[in-house]
Amino acid sequence: MDVIELLPSLHLLRFPVGQAYLWRDGDEVTLIDAGPAGFGAAIAGLVSGPVRRVVLTHFHEDHVGSADELAARSGAEVLAHGMDAPVVRGEVPGPPPVFEDWERPLRAEAVKLLPPGDFARPSKVTEVSDGDILDFGGGAHVVHVPGHTHGSIALHLPRHGVLFTGDAVAASPVDGSVILGVLNLDRDLAVASFLRLAALEADVACFGHGDPVIGHASTALRRSADRYRVSP
Repeated sequence: MDVIELLPSLHLLRFPVGQAYLWRDGDEVTLIDAGPAGFGAAIAGLVSGPVRRVVLTHFHEDHVGSADELAARSGAEVLAHGMDAPVVRGEVPGPPPVFEDWERPLRAEAVKLLPPGDFARPSKVTEVSDGDILDFGGGAHVVHVPGHTHGSIALHLPRHGVLFTGDAVAASPVDGSVILGVLNLDRDLAVASFLRLAALEADVACFGHGDPVIGHASTALRRSADRYRVSP
């Protein structure tokens, strides 16, 4: 796991597949996603005190795998959208993506890097909804962005100009450009969610995959979103 400081209050945690973010409000720590299984101890070792909460942007294993371990170690509250929470808890299986042909090799390579088998799942998940405001980062606004999964969420911290997109948006591994997230359940919904996020004001955009945009993030998102708009 690589740890990269983006802002004094914000660190990127990069895993073999995907990434999470650690946000500090003084001594209080919030995680946005938890990475694959097996990284709970390493993440907990980054902070001097307990993790207060883990906000999951969606149910995929590279984002929720270490959530149960973190909750067990620190008593962290685990939060997810109500539509994804049953999958996070392990009550129902998560629906698979509707693959475009070029995405299948991407998924196959990612699976090779994930821990084999299932993983422990948090039994208690606080369900959130669009428009909720969470008590960190000066008020973190929950934005429901369906398409990647039905219950995907983003988090917008207007006071700090920071946007966490989950996998609704990504950075291209080829040239770092901002792109629509891949491996979606519903591409049309995913595009609509991308356009919604592009309309928000943010200076920093943090993706589930790929390098964040540091500085003028809204401009970068809007420039990319224009490629996905359908002309009337």
